[in-house]
Amino acid sequence: MKKLSNEYIQEIVKECRPFASAGSVIDHIPGKDQSHLTKLGITVISEDGEVYSAGDDDYIFSLQSISKVINLLMALEDFGEETVFQKVDKEPTDDFFNSISNLEDYEQQKPYNPMLNSGAIAMASLIKGTTVEERFNRVLEFIRTITGNKNVEMDEDVYKAEVKNGSRNRSLAYFMESLGILPHQELEAALDLYFRVNSIMVTSHELAEIGCFLARQGVKDGKQLNNPRHVGTTLAIMMTSGMYNEAGSYAVDVGFPMKSGVSGGVTGVVTGRMGIGIIGPAINNRGNSIAGGKALRKLSQDLNLTLFHN
Repeated sequence: MKKLSNEYIQEIVKECRPFASAGSVIDHIPGKDQSHLTKLGITVISEDGEVYSAGDDDYIFSLQSISKVINLLMALEDFGEETVFQKVDKEPTDDFFNSISNLEDYEQQKPYNPMLNSGAIAMASLIKGTTVEERFNRVLEFIRTITGNKNVEMDEDVYKAEVKNGSRNRSLAYFMESLGILPHQELEAALDLYFRVNSIMVTSHELAEIGCFLARQGVKDGKQLNNPRHVGTTLAIMMTSGMYNEAGSYAVDVGFPMKSGVSGGVTGVVTGRMGIGIIGPAINNRGNSIAGGKALRKLSQDLNLTLFHN
């Protein structure tokens, strides 16, 4: 079995970076274009706080769908499992993350899970606060606390692009209103919060810190910040649904909970061992980082990180 070191992480970056050429950088995020295609940064933080990092680990990007992990954690803390799972289900789906048809066709008449866009918008409606600003500030402060970076901020240009390109998400929200999942008075606030949290800027280091926080069962600097049961529920849903409609392949090939975003980020959680943060902006047609996916498979194999094999 390989040993964790900065040199080892650099080897992974060198080996996996060329695979990025098979993907493309999403074009609606300001400041990101095909010139960023081959960027790849990897950070691993062990449970005891040792940091191993290499490649483009200072590359800044927006959380995008990794925010869904944060939304779910906060909704569970604010309202509990019974209320959360009245609004969303816990089931994986083979449809795309922004599908409208699976929301319409599903017999339960609610989003399959909180890792879909529809489910994440529903979760945003369950984050407490009297205004969108108050809710967002709570989310931002939570992210700053668990990452240890007080300078984490939302990018205004990314937020404006999210709003401008948000027609499909608005469609999901209005459809959920028709189903009674989103009260009319919550609809615009939930959408706006969803757009804002997607636009928070991070590096692979922050993603690894998020993963490490979850790997420690919600403990940061010796303090229990989240109910361990809620962390476990979040990890289970990340395992079954965190990598969009490639979650099954990642469960078999990598074997621990992960969540990706279309900016090319991935956060991974190896409970009791480490958090992993990866950025590889070139994604495939499922919305997952191509080079990042190769790196996750290599890390899991070399370090024996899977939950399922001896």
